[in-house]
Amino acid sequence: MPLVFIVLFFIKTDYKIQPAIKSIEKEEESDYNALVVMMRRLYCTAGAGMEELLAEELQHKLCATQVEQIPGRVFFCSNADLQTVTQLKSAERLFILLRKSEALSLPNNPAKAAAVIKQRVVGDPDIWRQTFLTWTALQQELQSSKQRGQKRKREDEEECMNTPSFRVSCRCSGVIARSYTSQRLSRIIGMAIKEDLGWKVDLRDPVFEVNVYLSDDHCIVGIPLLKHPLSSRSYMKHNGLRSTIAWAMSSLCPKKLNDCVILDPMCGVGSVLLEAAQEYSNAVFLGMDTDLLQLQKAADNVKSSGMEGRVQLLQSSAMDIPLADGAVDAVLCDVPFGRKFSCSSDMRTALPRILREMERVLRVGGHLVLLLSLQLSAQLKKTICTHEHKQNVNSSDTNNLHTDASNTHNESTETPKPLMFHKSSSEMSNSLLLISLLQAQRTHRVSLGSTDAFIHTYTKIKTQTLSH
Repeated sequence: MPLVFIVLFFIKTDYKIQPAIKSIEKEEESDYNALVVMMRRLYCTAGAGMEELLAEELQHKLCATQVEQIPGRVFFCSNADLQTVTQLKSAERLFILLRKSEALSLPNNPAKAAAVIKQRVVGDPDIWRQTFLTWTALQQELQSSKQRGQKRKREDEEECMNTPSFRVSCRCSGVIARSYTSQRLSRIIGMAIKEDLGWKVDLRDPVFEVNVYLSDDHCIVGIPLLKHPLSSRSYMKHNGLRSTIAWAMSSLCPKKLNDCVILDPMCGVGSVLLEAAQEYSNAVFLGMDTDLLQLQKAADNVKSSGMEGRVQLLQSSAMDIPLADGAVDAVLCDVPFGRKFSCSSDMRTALPRILREMERVLRVGGHLVLLLSLQLSAQLKKTICTHEHKQNVNSSDTNNLHTDASNTHNESTETPKPLMFHKSSSEMSNSLLLISLLQAQRTHRVSLGSTDAFIHTYTKIKTQTLSH
């Protein structure tokens, strides 16, 4: 009987305990899953004007959720594997988000400021530890292919898990920047992290970096997931236009460019063509430039990217493109500003003829994408006439069919005629040409660092004739 009693006791006890254990396990699993979702909250930095394009890319390529934009940063959640996330083309750097809150108000007293930073910037130490664990797991995911030195690596990882080393990189602007320098804030934040978590400060070779951004509107804390920017392209042996801007030019096309012939008549080192080639695997690309040295650099980049069979290069002038009318489906062109690379022609003077050639070789329904400086953008508006402008000019032509030549010349100076007829080369070089077959689709302002520029997109419409 005692033995039976003992057995029955354990059976009954086990019967009561099992549901409780399962309940605890479910709660722990739920907490863990919630933690994972929270800790996989990421953000990317982006150049000015690129935030909207980055948000669109995140939703299209990663099916990202909770996408939120602020100037220079885009926040999101995604279940995509990290390797896929690192293939983003419009982002600068990738971070795991630690904290995102409203702006701080720091007192001028350093001791009081340190107390505010400890509460508002550092906050709960457990969140930092959990975030670091997630960061470590993501690093292992990225480095899973590396097999050498596993034993030593495990020993280092165990030590790093206990007391990881770090450094703080702080950027501040607005009111805070008037009282505190970025270096001073980095020291204050670093000391607060060290005191609360016991982690080691290492300015030279830390395990990870803490990135803090303080402005009049936001307080953002994150940890970079990669040492190198996402915008860095390993296949570009010679750098030209920033890769994110080059990618944006092809992404802004109203139509996808697969199974198309794409031309860049002023290709330089090939940045625009190679970004488009990475995105559209079935397209054929043609790059032209008058500068042989630039073409040689472009050839190096094409070879390095493995695109020899898809990207063809030719020395030629954009003012005399050796292609038949309507030969290409899209024209992508970063028109030289004359700042980084010298240009043999005055671009303000040459732009109308260059546009005319681009329009000529572009098929009806094809797309033109131009990156232009602010000054050249103003010139563009004078060169490509709108539908309303064309109607006004046509009406003026009809009412003045019998006017004398001098009067006609004066009117055309004030309101130039759209180009609806052919001219000889000498006439084209001595008169302002208007392009009337390009219909505006979108204009997007972007930052190139020291200056801004506009990306203009146009679609070629069907040829029309003047009505009399």
